[in-house]
Amino acid sequence: MKTIEIDILNEKALKLLRELEHLKLIRVRKNLKNNSVGIAKYKGAMKKQPLNEVDKQLNELRSSWE
Repeated sequence: MKTIEIDILNEKALKLLRELEHLKLIRVRKNLKNNSVGIAKYKGAMKKQPLNEVDKQLNELRSSWE
């Protein structure tokens, strides 16, 4: 077995790789080293809120589970 690293430039390529994996021709693994790059796209996605507002929202969510 050989291991190579590739850069996905298009989502269609990832779909093709998943199909190859489904046929048991390859195995797709996440590269944990580059995980911090993926986090960057979420930076700033949430606005800053006062702590009491966050607590209120959490309590509302918890009560909806019961």
